Amino acid sequence: MTQRPVPQRPGPGQESVWDYPRPPRVEPSPEAVEVWLGGERVASSHRCLRVLETSHPPTYYVPVEDVAPGALRPVAGSTWCEFKGEAAYFDLTGGGVVAPRAAWTYPRPSRGFEPLVGHVAVMPGAVDRCTVDGEVVLPQAGGFYGGWITGRVVGPFKGEPGTRGW
Repeated sequence: MTQRPVPQRPGPGQESVWDYPRPPRVEPSPEAVEVWLGGERVASSHRCLRVLETSHPPTYYVPVEDVAPGALRPVAGSTWCEFKGEAAYFDLTGGGVVAPRAAWTYPRPSRGFEPLVGHVAVMPGAVDRCTVDGEVVLPQAGGFYGGWITGRVVGPFKGEPGTRGW
């Protein structure tokens, strides 16, 4: 039996992931986003998109042109999201390090998610670090989800033990 989550109350300047919609919403973010791998900055942008979905911390999507040249290597295989459609994957490279399948994109997203074309998301737990406005991100638990946890959001978050049925 899955226990019903009790949302944390957001403080000043915070958002509750329980106020995010389902299906998810895509919104622009002017925040400074950086991704580091192998001691190198492999992505840096103030033009990201955030995907916000109930119970999930935001997933940041970086414009491909804000990723270092050669840092994305397409790999075989895909996954399916009930909302966004079919995802294609990349190995992310930087500083001589390869993070397998650490980035993904939606080349032909489902209706309503067209803004994601030309953007890639990065799994924060697969790289040295990701930052939002200088704050180091914690990866969403569960190994599958790509959410970025900062002090700006409160949970509880899907992916933790006991959250499978949420």
